[in-house]
Amino acid sequence: MILISKYLVPKGYAGITIFPFVFLKHESCKTNINLVNHEKIHLRQQLELLIIVFYFWYVMEFLIWLCVYKKWNVAYQSISFEKEAYAKEKDLNYLKSRPFWNFINYIKL
Repeated sequence: MILISKYLVPKGYAGITIFPFVFLKHESCKTNINLVNHEKIHLRQQLELLIIVFYFWYVMEFLIWLCVYKKWNVAYQSISFEKEAYAKEKDLNYLKSRPFWNFINYIKL
């Protein structure tokens, strides 16, 4: 399900996924197939980690990268979940063949 809410999506972002919902900043984002695919990848990641673990892992990874880089955007882009979603958002068939826990391959130490 895709919901539109300009109030729930943080400034600077087009969408956010909070299982089982995808919130998009604008109605026009519904037609952005790459953005929608990106958010679907996050849904799969969240399911694989039983949702709560995903959020804990996401926040911890973000905080670690924020300490390392001291820049919000660089920390965000360094999160393994985001790296996988951005790398594969244009591959509309990706979720059909995506290996389980594939985000692990995007962890940079």
